[in-house]
Amino acid sequence: MSTAEIPETRTELKRSLRPQWVWAIALGSAIGWGAFVLPTDWLSTAGPLGTVIGLLLGGALMCLIAVSYGFLIRTFPVSGGEYAYAYTAFGRLNAYICGWFLTLGYMSIVALNASAFALIFRRMVPWVVEWVPLWEVAGWQVYLGEVVVASLALLVFAVLNVRGATLSGRMQFIFCLVMLGAVGFLLLGALLHPGTPLSNLSPAFPEGTGALPAVLAIVAIAPWAYVGFDNVPQAAEEFDFAPSRAFGLIIMAILVAAGIYVAMVLTTAVAFPWPELVGGAPAWGTADAVSALFGNLGLLVLALGLCMGVFTGLNGFYVSASRLLFAMGRAHTIPPAFARLHKDTGTPALAIWFVTAACLIAPWFGREALVWVVDMSSVGVTIAYTYTCLAAFRMFRWSDSPARPGDPEGVRSTFKKVMSGLGTATGVGFFLLLMTPGSPAQLGAPSLVALAVWVVLGAVFYLMHRSAQEGLTDAEMDRMVLGEHRRDTAD
Repeated sequence: MSTAEIPETRTELKRSLRPQWVWAIALGSAIGWGAFVLPTDWLSTAGPLGTVIGLLLGGALMCLIAVSYGFLIRTFPVSGGEYAYAYTAFGRLNAYICGWFLTLGYMSIVALNASAFALIFRRMVPWVVEWVPLWEVAGWQVYLGEVVVASLALLVFAVLNVRGATLSGRMQFIFCLVMLGAVGFLLLGALLHPGTPLSNLSPAFPEGTGALPAVLAIVAIAPWAYVGFDNVPQAAEEFDFAPSRAFGLIIMAILVAAGIYVAMVLTTAVAFPWPELVGGAPAWGTADAVSALFGNLGLLVLALGLCMGVFTGLNGFYVSASRLLFAMGRAHTIPPAFARLHKDTGTPALAIWFVTAACLIAPWFGREALVWVVDMSSVGVTIAYTYTCLAAFRMFRWSDSPARPGDPEGVRSTFKKVMSGLGTATGVGFFLLLMTPGSPAQLGAPSLVALAVWVVLGAVFYLMHRSAQEGLTDAEMDRMVLGEHRRDTAD
């Protein structure tokens, strides 16, 4: 690629996202469908106490990682998030590795939320989706009806995002408020119900499982459970407020997300003696517990909360996946067509439709096969977290280091240097929990195979576009990734 092919002006997104919308993007993306569908799975793994401790500890570790995000968003408020941060500290190849894994993680969660929407119909009104059986994948019967429902959800939210960030941000905030109302109703109703003694929460841990392994198994899912707060840096270029406010929005989103997870676990565990509930191997244990207490009304409120969680997850990860592809396209890491903006709405329409096309394949393979991919994507998200904290650690300097011209605000901070180092260690710890044989959270064989396939695809794709990258000088690459912001803040 010749220098002449690099556009003289850098394509940029409109600044239209308000603080409450950005908070809703982070919160809604972190919650998704899992808080409403997975409590019985977590209870079987760790029991009520182990699950609650694990979720709260995981949230605290995410807050530790968020320190690095807050600094980097303020210093580099550009689309791309972790991709841009890895580039500033470690160069092009590392940025590509980070972006490649993160793209998979984001698109997997879009696809999984769409399949969760079909699951609601399968549980509530099965006749709507259980028509024209196709095939079984890993024991899961795939119906054409649920493929259609999941596909429609993907298409609707693609159109919503193409129409503009203002519309998607406003809808995200409304979805989050409704979801919080549903969760509050279910928790208070379960705790105040005369038929829910606190003895239902006993025993605290599953029989035969130690406290530490139980808690660690839940902590290990934190990168997946809280993924979504990192959607904030993907949208940083579109803030209509000071980027310095992003850190507070992220922390608030993580804290509220932890509260929602804990609320749904307690609702499920207290509504019915949890060992008996888990022992029945229910398809959707939370729905069984809630319907036993409140009948169809409780089931309707739960379904409403789940729908809002699915909608916020779909919408939030459409935003993050498309902005990441936009940033990588703008830097010519992937085809630059991904950086084209819609002439009327100013959104990265091609990136949005690419995410849609990729995710429309997923419903045809059944939910169980998709879970393997999502489990594997936890590795990619963890890699992105670690890159971000490493980048921040490299940029932060000790408080007593001499000032330099052009230093970003707050770059000299021993506290933040230590926190980013701890965040890096946390990311490495999450990675080891997922990849170490014998770990309570080790990935299964199907997920490891999917991970290997993605790594090979990434290597092939990188080699195919290597010449395009080599056609950009360092100054051109800096301009495309960072715009007017400086890259020379590292020691």
